[in-house]
Amino acid sequence: MKTSLRRALLLALSTLGFAASAQEITLKVHHFWPPQAMPPTKILQPWCDRIAADSGNRLKCQVFPAMQLGGTPAQLIDQARDGVVDIAFTLPGYTAGRFPIMEVFELPFMNNSAEAGSKAAWDFYTKYGTKEFPGIKPLMFAIHDEGYLHARDKQIKTLADLKGMKLRAPTRQTNKLLASLGATPVGMPLPAVADAVSKGTIDGFALPWEVIPSVKLHEMVKYHSETDPSRPALYSATFILAMNQAKYDSLPADLKAVIDRHSGAALSATAGRIWDESQAVGRKPAVDRGNSFYTIPASELDHWIKASHPLYDDWVADMKKRGLPGEQMLKDARDLLLKYKK
Repeated sequence: MKTSLRRALLLALSTLGFAASAQEITLKVHHFWPPQAMPPTKILQPWCDRIAADSGNRLKCQVFPAMQLGGTPAQLIDQARDGVVDIAFTLPGYTAGRFPIMEVFELPFMNNSAEAGSKAAWDFYTKYGTKEFPGIKPLMFAIHDEGYLHARDKQIKTLADLKGMKLRAPTRQTNKLLASLGATPVGMPLPAVADAVSKGTIDGFALPWEVIPSVKLHEMVKYHSETDPSRPALYSATFILAMNQAKYDSLPADLKAVIDRHSGAALSATAGRIWDESQAVGRKPAVDRGNSFYTIPASELDHWIKASHPLYDDWVADMKKRGLPGEQMLKDARDLLLKYKK
């Protein structure tokens, strides 16, 4: 009798264990882009498809674009941390000064390869940034394609042209960059840019090409100022695919392994490569519309680089105040970019 009861109990427990391991889990994913934009269609959805396939459809994404679950883009990182959503695709830099370590890749004139920058950002995070994201499991860090300047009423060719212009920037470091170059920076997330241009609140904006068609910003401005490719890009911004740590911890071991297999360094590299490939596609609508293009020559850019150099000193000093080796961290970031440069 005792043996029969024991067997029945073991069978019940194993059945429960199988049911738990076989359960389907839907991850609630939130981001700020319109649904047709490049990052959600080319980076996020393929990732969701891969984890679904690898888990036998036990892991699925329910994606909410364009802030459909409420809040502002700046609140996405906390929505992931607090478990309001399971995953957020956003920029840490939307919350100014809160993630200063990873801001090193948003310093001016650092890099002109999204793939190299994304690989470097992931490595840098694993060495220096893991304590900067409590409550969050980063699945990816990625850098976008080269950031340029786009203006409504005039072509930006020199530092003098920037004086007094009100230009949108996405993060604290790009705001500092524009100020160092003589412009008046206006910080705002992407969804607010079109309205601000149309109302004249800003004269233009700093953005990479990939995102512009998805919000029709090529129809809001006429002038585009690109930078000589012999110099690093004017600026970059860092993206994160951020998962709620408690949600990850609650997954069965085999589903954690699925997440791990499709995230981290490999996902970061893939995202960066996709951002690089998106540049020409994002630029084409502005070309087709007949907008005006200008490439700022290297000789002029050297003045811009000199004017913005104090931003490096400020970042190093900030790291030192936090008890971190600022000079070594900056050197490591640059060395990683060189390591992964194509």
